[in-house]
Amino acid sequence: MKVLSSVILLGLGGIAAVKGGGESKKKAKNPQAITVCQTACKATSSKRALLMQSVQTTIAQKVSTAGMVLVEGGTFAMGTSEFPDAQPVHKVTVNKFLIDEHEVTNAQFAEFVKATQYVTVAERPLNPADYPGVPLDKLVPGSAVFKPTKDNVSLNNYQQWWEYVAGANWRHPTGPESSIKGRENYPVVQISYEDALAYAKWAGKRLPTEAEWEFAARAGRPNTKYYWGSQLKPQGKWMANIYQGSFPNNNTAEDGFADAAPVKSFSKNPLGIYDLEGNVWEWCSDLYRPDYYKNSPKINPKGPTSSYDPDEPGVEKHVQRGGSFLCSDQYCIRYVAGSRGKGETSSACNHLGFRCVKDL
Repeated sequence: MKVLSSVILLGLGGIAAVKGGGESKKKAKNPQAITVCQTACKATSSKRALLMQSVQTTIAQKVSTAGMVLVEGGTFAMGTSEFPDAQPVHKVTVNKFLIDEHEVTNAQFAEFVKATQYVTVAERPLNPADYPGVPLDKLVPGSAVFKPTKDNVSLNNYQQWWEYVAGANWRHPTGPESSIKGRENYPVVQISYEDALAYAKWAGKRLPTEAEWEFAARAGRPNTKYYWGSQLKPQGKWMANIYQGSFPNNNTAEDGFADAAPVKSFSKNPLGIYDLEGNVWEWCSDLYRPDYYKNSPKINPKGPTSSYDPDEPGVEKHVQRGGSFLCSDQYCIRYVAGSRGKGETSSACNHLGFRCVKDL
């Protein structure tokens, strides 16, 4: 059974047919005709295949690298001793690559959707077979939205502050009443791994490996607790868009933002890259396993061949990096350098986005 924010794509009907008995026996015995028929009958006609075909056929002839930053390759100590799934800290080497200087914005994602007519996972119908026991009237397109609690609550049950909201998607991040109008320069959210992957292919790019992501975030600096240094607030200044106050009921927004911030709202790192910590979580291409670092390759690791999360066995998950505006020193301190996040491949929420990289 899938979680409610997950969707599988429905198959469409066949698109190829063979004419009936009106055809001559000679044609029916034509080996070439039979081969064509067999090929057509077996050809995929799934919604996924048709959507991805649309994406591929609209890729720009010349891929733009505007707004990307060159990251020279090198070797660094990856991970952190502060979280079990980010251990052991180990030496990793990555080749040079280009990375988006900021998260993909609403405006950029809108351009992709306009060019391809792509429909995100959160906007697609749900298949009742995937949600046994859920009333049909509840099986409507939507996604996960953070809802602050009224009072202090135990932090052991995240369902107290997460809610499945019908009509929540990238155009309406917190539900039908919300809008991205005037937020064109904000990071796009409510993006599943599948959605991020589709955008990256359209743009002629790809999603970063978590090794590339962390190497870019560290930017050649010492292995301090935070990517920007050893202090959370150097000289009293907030360095990233994270949660201040009492989680999950009282966000004081001391850093100036109660939810996502426009890209480039905080200082860039030494490489010229923005928001690699806080703001919104970012998808990486690696499948998630908590024990992967024990046997990770030393050069250009790309993640394990299969996913496993002991908290939800059988659910495919990918790595997420950077934390978000909902990470605080009380809960989910994943803006700590080297820390990892995880998310189900087809799930999205209003603090989850992405950025892309490109090989040279």
